[in-house]
Amino acid sequence: MIVTLMGYMGSGKSTIGKALANLLNYKFLDLDGFISEKENATIPELFDKKGEIYFRKKEAQYLNEILNIHDDIVLALGGGTPCYGHNLQLLLDNEHVRLFYLKLSIPSLTKRLFSERESRPLISHLQTEDELLEYIGKHLFERTQFYSQAQHSIVADDKTQQDILEELLMCLI
Repeated sequence: MIVTLMGYMGSGKSTIGKALANLLNYKFLDLDGFISEKENATIPELFDKKGEIYFRKKEAQYLNEILNIHDDIVLALGGGTPCYGHNLQLLLDNEHVRLFYLKLSIPSLTKRLFSERESRPLISHLQTEDELLEYIGKHLFERTQFYSQAQHSIVADDKTQQDILEELLMCLI
């Protein structure tokens, strides 16, 4: 089985994914990390040097590669992965994939991401919390139609990591 976590940046996909993989004794894969390793470059470097179109093609290629691994995996997607090409349909059509949306409110995401913005190229140019709030709101408006197609949505606002893990495990039973 491939337990797949999607959601906006800062929603906890990697953190929760690693913890869930440990609990289930599954392998953990972060799609962005997998791409970086295969391409021998960071995601920002790929965007800068080869462009977004190249990145999105590689993202789809490597997602497909991961979906053909027959191991038990917890997979954390990039925030935009389900929104491009046929990636979401690929996930939904795969009988081995259980797809979860880690959902946080715009204020919660803003609070989490504001202090991290220097390390996140997409938002590093934003100077104020209001600018970040507006940016996240616009993005979530565009992306929610994709995220909401997950088989399960976990509302993560005001929940501990343990609460989220318990909810995920209950859905997997």
